[in-house]
Amino acid sequence: MSDHSKTLAHHLTELKQGKRCFENAFQSVSRMVLESKIEKVVVNGKTTYDFSIFREGSKHVIGMYDEINSFVSYVKDAAEGGSSKEMAFVLVGEPGNGKTFLVEFLAAKYRAFLSNDKNRKYTFKYLNLEKVGDYGKIKTIESQTYEDPMILAMSLFENPDQNKAFLAKQIGFSDKEIDTLYENYRPLGACSSYILNDIRNFTDGDIDEMLKFIEITPVPLTESLGTVTGKYPAKDKITSSSVDLLGEESIQRLLHITDTNNPYRFDLRRGALARVAGGGIHFSDEIYKNKKDLVQVYLGVIQNRSIEIDGYKWPIDTLIVATSNNSEFHRFLSEKEEAPIVDRCRVCYVSHNTNYKLQTYLTGYTIGSETRTTLTKEDLHQDPNLNYAASIAVVLSRLPRSEKLTPVETMKLAAGEVAGEKSIKTLAEVIDTLNQDPDIINRFGQKGLGQRNLGRAIQLLIESSETNEGECMFAYDIFKALDRIILDYVTEANDRTKYLEDLKTAKGLYRERIMTEMFNAYMDEPYAIRKDVMNYVNMIIGIDAENLGPDKMWKYKDPQTSELKALKIDERYINSVEERLGLKSEEQRESFRTSIRKIYGQKISVDPDYDFMDNLELVKAVTDVRLKSDIAGAGSLIGALANRTNEENQKLYDRMISTMLEKLGYCKTCAQKTIEYFCTQEDEK
Repeated sequence: MSDHSKTLAHHLTELKQGKRCFENAFQSVSRMVLESKIEKVVVNGKTTYDFSIFREGSKHVIGMYDEINSFVSYVKDAAEGGSSKEMAFVLVGEPGNGKTFLVEFLAAKYRAFLSNDKNRKYTFKYLNLEKVGDYGKIKTIESQTYEDPMILAMSLFENPDQNKAFLAKQIGFSDKEIDTLYENYRPLGACSSYILNDIRNFTDGDIDEMLKFIEITPVPLTESLGTVTGKYPAKDKITSSSVDLLGEESIQRLLHITDTNNPYRFDLRRGALARVAGGGIHFSDEIYKNKKDLVQVYLGVIQNRSIEIDGYKWPIDTLIVATSNNSEFHRFLSEKEEAPIVDRCRVCYVSHNTNYKLQTYLTGYTIGSETRTTLTKEDLHQDPNLNYAASIAVVLSRLPRSEKLTPVETMKLAAGEVAGEKSIKTLAEVIDTLNQDPDIINRFGQKGLGQRNLGRAIQLLIESSETNEGECMFAYDIFKALDRIILDYVTEANDRTKYLEDLKTAKGLYRERIMTEMFNAYMDEPYAIRKDVMNYVNMIIGIDAENLGPDKMWKYKDPQTSELKALKIDERYINSVEERLGLKSEEQRESFRTSIRKIYGQKISVDPDYDFMDNLELVKAVTDVRLKSDIAGAGSLIGALANRTNEENQKLYDRMISTMLEKLGYCKTCAQKTIEYFCTQEDEK
């Protein structure tokens, strides 16, 4: 920066021209979020908003729609001067559900946002203090709380009207602009005000001379310095003290400053709050784990938005975000005398992710993007079904039991999929009923295996001798690992029983997926089953068509490719599929067909690539029918693969293995193990 660009007048001129901005922390964060793309999404039957800023980057926030919406509305309310500006935002939830990740992601985005020249935060320094008075060898002093130069400009004169006149005459601000600026007025901190007064006395109030002692400088954005975005983790009761937050008297400064009334003798940057006081974000990790007197300090800071030491005040401009786990929060709530602190917090209960499709991304984070290796440094292959198996297992554990829905129906509806006759309204009713429970832990998605438990299960899978010997993370082994984790880490007996039941359900779903995979391998085509499912759907749509000739050929326009296609309607195939679905009477069949046509009409208009593969009952029925018609039942395919004594069976086995290796993403180990598993009667529903 040139000398001219460091002057207060230059900063104010840039501000007037819109090249720099003067806004509080809430306004900055709110603008950052709301300037990003906003989309409407339906989550668990309710419409909500999705802010694209939280979905950017290789490792971004997954799900958490309600929590992000709560945070955005809190910040927006505070930015508009609502009651939220006197509150802290506290995320409360079970360990391992992404609270800390969300806050740290927000902090990283905010630093990136402030690195843009227009959004950058500035502060000021006092120069040549050896001329002014009793500062010893201290020649320059930077604002301890990174105050904005505009705050200084509003305090240059003791009389507020003189300050306004200065802004109007010298810089050219209009009355309306000055009124807007003064909405964010706050007094200078104790030491900045004291030093400015010294300078004013030294220059006899000559504004031009006073400004020579002031230099404007950008606020550093270095993450490791804790400026702009700082974190204070809860420490143990002995080593933590209010000094860590507020600062303390500095011995080094007392050696230079002779005037004992000078508040600059307090070193505020020793504390975490002063470093984020210039429009930053203060993150208090596990806030209620701190000892009582420290939480009392937070109460004062949250309510008054100022650092107070020995009667001196430093007003701060900070967004305070905190996290806490359920047990600590409940312990804190049970102590009735702590009510004023909870009263100053906007509490947001964070649930686990309950959408198994989104969970596949989180499972991907846990497995890692790097190529894993065995203990002997050989590349470790990942079974193509591993992510699915791990994701459904942990998501099922997070879904509470309900009389209205089975666990699988709940899982499918929570992922926005079709669950037979059950509608999304049923899930919304179940969630509303559960969320009436005053005990947070019983609400929807609050209990279950978290990301850390999943991480431990992946670690157990990788360290097992089977994985290292076969050089492959076989999907079925994740169930054994999760079983071990449930027994070792879940302390409550009822929870343990439920999770083990959920694991059985997950194994059943995995079994059905393997049936489909085997059919695709047998047909030598990755999407064979998908084609057959869509053939059934198109047949029941075309069966009543007016232009259907005696040859039962029906022409239709494919919504995915917009091409005209011809399809022969095979009533025997339709009836076989419906028999497998357990539809006996004509009324039942017609009712099912109507529901499929209805889903087709609703889904295809929004998503032309929709393929009914989420309708597990239909997929299973089609798989069974095709296995039966092509190879006289799954049993005979199992028999052929299990008994490879004759040449024909060996050829079939070899052909399926090569299809799995070349087209379906398997390696030799997981292909053989998957076929072995298919040949057993394990986990048959």
